[in-house]
Amino acid sequence: MSSTSDKIKGLANEAVGNVKQGIGKATDNDRLRAEGKAQEIKGEAQQAVGKAKDAVKNVVDKA
Repeated sequence: MSSTSDKIKGLANEAVGNVKQGIGKATDNDRLRAEGKAQEIKGEAQQAVGKAKDAVKNVVDKA
């Protein structure tokens, strides 16, 4: 998977996670809130992977 697709999927997961958390909070659904938080964290991790791939590529390109 490319760094761009990692970052895009990460942003999508983060956004969906935030929506789930909001719905969970509004409906007082702890399970949905926790699921949203987990998805948000997954998205943040995916974005970090994408950024790391970019960093490695930049180092390799300079070598």
